[in-house]
Amino acid sequence: MVRAFRLSVPRRAAAAALALAGLCALVLGVSSCGRGSQGPLPIAMIGDRTALDPSGVRLSAAARIVRSATVEGLVAFDAEGHIVPAIADRWIITDDGQSYIFRLRDGTWPGGARITAETAATALRGALAQLKGTALGLDLAAIEQVRVMADRVIEIDLVGPAPDLLTLLAQPELGLPYARRGSGPMAIARRGNTAELSLMPPEKRGLAAVEGMAGHTRGLIVEFLPAAQAVKRFNDGNADLVLGGRIDALPLAEGTSLARGNVQLDPVIGMFGLLVESEAGFLADAPNREALALAIDRDAIIAAFNISGWQPTTRVVSAGVEGDAGTIGERWVGVAMEQRRALAAERVAKFTGGGKSAPVLRIAAPNGPGTRRVIDRLAADFKAIGVTALQVGEDKPAELRLVDTTARYGRASWFLNQLACSVHKPACNPVADGVLANARRTADMRERARLLGEAEAELTATNAYIPIARPLRWSLLRAGVTGFALNPWGWHPLPPLAVLPK
Repeated sequence: MVRAFRLSVPRRAAAAALALAGLCALVLGVSSCGRGSQGPLPIAMIGDRTALDPSGVRLSAAARIVRSATVEGLVAFDAEGHIVPAIADRWIITDDGQSYIFRLRDGTWPGGARITAETAATALRGALAQLKGTALGLDLAAIEQVRVMADRVIEIDLVGPAPDLLTLLAQPELGLPYARRGSGPMAIARRGNTAELSLMPPEKRGLAAVEGMAGHTRGLIVEFLPAAQAVKRFNDGNADLVLGGRIDALPLAEGTSLARGNVQLDPVIGMFGLLVESEAGFLADAPNREALALAIDRDAIIAAFNISGWQPTTRVVSAGVEGDAGTIGERWVGVAMEQRRALAAERVAKFTGGGKSAPVLRIAAPNGPGTRRVIDRLAADFKAIGVTALQVGEDKPAELRLVDTTARYGRASWFLNQLACSVHKPACNPVADGVLANARRTADMRERARLLGEAEAELTATNAYIPIARPLRWSLLRAGVTGFALNPWGWHPLPPLAVLPK
């Protein structure tokens, strides 16, 4: 038996994300109307020109946006983060949730070769193989095989239910190239650090022509720039949209002219905290790593940005997402900061009591005024317990790394997969890996939630990751620009921005 699939953003994930409702409209002013249908839409993307060659599977945020626009997968995201057809024009899911059947659109690959189940399945198998050893590969580990069922029908069989499979298949790493070329939906021309993108006419994709389409689309001119330059382009009136903002550059957006634009913050979930990069010295023991977690004044870090609705957390998994059994709560509730730091200082003193030097920890983090606010607060917190913290570049050796990443889908498994031993070895927990593997094979969703809670408890005790808060994602949007919407993934695809309202 099969049943039709109707997509919505997972309800609990959306509810958890929208708990940050105060972030959704940090409006700094009302601007003049955007360019609308008057020529291409100018966009400043925070990133560099490497995003224009989005190959491989470890892509920057900017490269993921470019790849998703030019290399379609079976399905895609719309502006609001919902799943829409792409190479597959419809699909069904079997009642047990362990088989997804896709019917492919009747069209062609670049160069004119017809899209077939065989060619699409081959491309999908190749994409899955490349992802082995990554967190996204673990997210997709439930896939047992990709089968060709008919000329334009493929089936994905699973070892256990994967309710977020469509969301995963919409990720840019799951785009399906043919003969090393993407199938659109946008064509791209590269010039220096700028890309000109336009929607490909249907007839060039083997589809029927759409009358009047040209009058309802516009080109996009996307410049890839450092954050400060991107914000300046917006403030000078040379860009109508800035994409890719993170906490490292958030203070730049605070200085945006009140008369010119809006800062939009997505209600995302994900991980923002410190990841252990070395188990040497002070960080060799879990209680010492916990001492750092104890010392952090998360409320003070939050206060440094004055963002209404942004909440601190001590949990690995964002509360309220699908698969959160509610068995793991926030740590040290009701324990005063003075008590926490006293306990942490005792552990540092015990470490140094044997003649060892006081710990000096390097934190790898991106440059930017927002990062400096965070690192300054962390350095003060660690100094209070006898630990010195120093910021180094993202590409430099370090004992800790400031992690700032958004969830690909709204389930507990995403968070836990980020800390698997196959993804990040230092201070990892093989026991948690085994529990996670059992959870993937479990069809009973209640039992799966219990196992995920057990895995989170194991990872919490390991202290390989020290949570601070949910991540922040922001954009600058000029009034009148269409095709942009806030969403729980902080994902803003380019194709909707190229479609003009009728």
